[in-house]
Amino acid sequence: MGHKIPVSVVVIVKNEEKRLAACLDSVSWADDIVIVDDMSADKTVEIGRRYTGRIFERKMDIEGVHRNYAYSLAKNGWVLSLDADEIVSPELKEEIARVLKEDAENKLSEYVVFAVPMRNYIGDYWVKWGGWYPAHKDRFFRKGRFKYEEVAVHPRVFYDGKCGRLNGDLIHYSYADFAELIDSMNGQTSKEAEKWFSTGKKMPLHIALWRTFDRFLRGYVGNKGYRDGVIGLMVAVNGGFYQFLSYAKYRELNAKSKA
Repeated sequence: MGHKIPVSVVVIVKNEEKRLAACLDSVSWADDIVIVDDMSADKTVEIGRRYTGRIFERKMDIEGVHRNYAYSLAKNGWVLSLDADEIVSPELKEEIARVLKEDAENKLSEYVVFAVPMRNYIGDYWVKWGGWYPAHKDRFFRKGRFKYEEVAVHPRVFYDGKCGRLNGDLIHYSYADFAELIDSMNGQTSKEAEKWFSTGKKMPLHIALWRTFDRFLRGYVGNKGYRDGVIGLMVAVNGGFYQFLSYAKYRELNAKSKA
């Protein structure tokens, strides 16, 4: 099996029989793999058992709560957080091993988390512009010193200490196609609207319109999404429409509450 690296890889899954094996193959070098399954109805758990006996079932309720629970199951002091549609590149593996070695030598005591560059794909197209790459995310961190805000959509992260940056990519097969992207947007905007409504956030039409055009222009012009051609245009339009659709659903919730 070769030398194992003392890191806990935590993977949150639901009905991921098509993608889970590739994800887990890419971290077979980790000495602790934890899978938290959201009541899958396919062969996700069966596939997971080929790689680890540490499989836990929990119904996803609030994303931040769910993630914090999953990370609490880690055996090691350092955690690598993955989703089933992500693959760790060999370069990222080597960087993780280096960080652990330097930490053991007390060279990184002030660091709590490392942000990892995300190489995002739609289908087989690597989206390089529009803010989609490198799009660092805080995915490698010390257990117990890093947590998610316990909200249902786009939870923030909290930690006390320094954040470093790694260079090896986490390869993210974000969406199989644009239909999947739009389906995801539909679900996420519903959660966004529910969060605004439940917290009493005010979102007037003029702010929603400003956010819509701002998101599009930042993606397409500011972050050079045009360099990805038609795909870049579609990504930028989708980013802007996300804001307006969230507003439309929020307005609908307000109207229903007054009926």
